[in-house]
Amino acid sequence: MNTSRKQITMAECSAVLRPRAAACSISSHRIRFCLVVMLILGIPSAHSQLDKMYVEVTDLNLLVEETRLLKLVQIGQYNTSLEVISNIQHPDIVQLVPPSIEIPGSNEPNKTVVISYDICAYGKSPGHSEVTFNVTPPGFVNLDTVYLRITVMHSNEINIISYIMGWIYFAAWSVSFYPQIYINFKRKSVVGLNFDFLALNIMGFTMYSLFNCGLYFSKEIQNEYFSRHPRGLNPVQLNDVFFSLHAAFATLITITQCFLYEREEQRVSTVGRGILGAFSAVVIVTGSIAVVGKIEWLDWLYYCSYVKLAITLIKYVPQAYMNYKRKSTVGWSIGNIFLDFVGGFLSILQMVLNAYNYNDWVSFFGDATKFGLGLFSLVFDIFFILQHYVFYRQSRYILIPGTTVSEHEDDSENDPETRSETPYQGDPA
Repeated sequence: MNTSRKQITMAECSAVLRPRAAACSISSHRIRFCLVVMLILGIPSAHSQLDKMYVEVTDLNLLVEETRLLKLVQIGQYNTSLEVISNIQHPDIVQLVPPSIEIPGSNEPNKTVVISYDICAYGKSPGHSEVTFNVTPPGFVNLDTVYLRITVMHSNEINIISYIMGWIYFAAWSVSFYPQIYINFKRKSVVGLNFDFLALNIMGFTMYSLFNCGLYFSKEIQNEYFSRHPRGLNPVQLNDVFFSLHAAFATLITITQCFLYEREEQRVSTVGRGILGAFSAVVIVTGSIAVVGKIEWLDWLYYCSYVKLAITLIKYVPQAYMNYKRKSTVGWSIGNIFLDFVGGFLSILQMVLNAYNYNDWVSFFGDATKFGLGLFSLVFDIFFILQHYVFYRQSRYILIPGTTVSEHEDDSENDPETRSETPYQGDPA
């Protein structure tokens, strides 16, 4: 802890926030009025119970050396004086003034009142910190659900750039499926596209969709998650659900093309079927255990996510090996690889920016799975680019006349991605 870091007093806090506090007082009066009306009319509310306290803002973002005003709201009165004390997880990151609040006792403890107390939050250094509260003497009010999640950052501009990067790599990964679909349609052939890769991909995105949809839509699974992480946030957002479902849908389109277009003797290999069978067994067995109640459904979703992670590690291997055996990348879309590379690069760059902005390098290097998978995918993307532009740039092929190539003489015949081929049989005599 850096003990020389600037501290603030309540007087300094009041001087900085006096105009803002005046504006907030209006909002506070409105809150009191609405809550009292709810209590009188018996309208259900998240804060409609007597003898309760809550903080108006649970999640707070601060810049370094920025000050914000918070309000601790008390509903009901007590027949004895209480002291509410804040417990800051990382005092070197954030400071609260005052660190404790004295609540006077009342001669009319049954009278319904709503009282708010000002708390000043000051960002001292970048990072994340939780703030909990306890009361002395204990037993008068339950403060288990009263907490703050405070994030202090170097720069709001970096935060905005990180947010924009997130949407760019989301778009790049979402669009990355369509170059392969397009060249399959253009060639009327899927020769050169490995079926093991497709089979692993559809299973991986199915598992990913189950995980995302389960945590996003199921109240039961959400309750299981929050029982383990009472102050946590749902890790799945709507864009995660959209991406996983869209990825599964796009992969299904590609698989459908395999039944409609020329594919020669290609099929899922014995090794591929064995791997898929092993993953399916894990999902079925753990799902059966969840059905009988031996594990929670959240645990089953975690097993599904582990299957997805394992598939991400191995799914590119069959395609890379197939390109090596054929000495050609014809039929395998390099556009898919470029978009995947852009998405993966921006994803890792976003992690670096966030780690700097929040001084959270522990999470960056500690989350070896996310960082490792992103780096692993980038390595494969670079390898595919080398295969396409360096190793097999001058690959030999024979055009198949008729429906396998466009009847129009256009530039598609000179595009290695849209050419159809049969295995090279050597030069004619």
